[in-house]
Amino acid sequence: MSIRNIVFSTLVVATLFVAGCKTDYFNQTEGNMPPQKDIDSINKGMTKDQVRKIMGSPSVISSVDHKSWIYMSSTMKRLAFFKPEELERKVVAIEINTADKVEKVVQLTKENGKDVKISSDSTPVMGSEEGFMRKYFGGVGQYLPMEPTKANDGL
Repeated sequence: MSIRNIVFSTLVVATLFVAGCKTDYFNQTEGNMPPQKDIDSINKGMTKDQVRKIMGSPSVISSVDHKSWIYMSSTMKRLAFFKPEELERKVVAIEINTADKVEKVVQLTKENGKDVKISSDSTPVMGSEEGFMRKYFGGVGQYLPMEPTKANDGL
């Protein structure tokens, strides 16, 4: 084998190695965020129907009193199996008063929002644990491999 073939083979292997180590990532945007001009056109005193016509349906409507409409979107940077990184977050909350008119429009971003930690605590439910007898002998007598059906005439 000549020195030229060895150098060429080494370059091919190095090129394949570098190409295999390339870090491809992609940005993924999720949510329903209207353009900024539409958000700016929402004024105090507008009706819910007017807001829906301009902004579209909200991402979330508060379940307690249905008086808060929330539009939100986020852009995530994803790379293979690593934890995604949040690049941008936008939240627009429209508060509606008892007369079904806009009371206040609040805009939040990743910088002025708060991260909420989810608790890992759990509440035990009484009576849901099986005792020893039920756990190991509860199924005795319930196994019917040849359950009577119409097809086998009860045999």
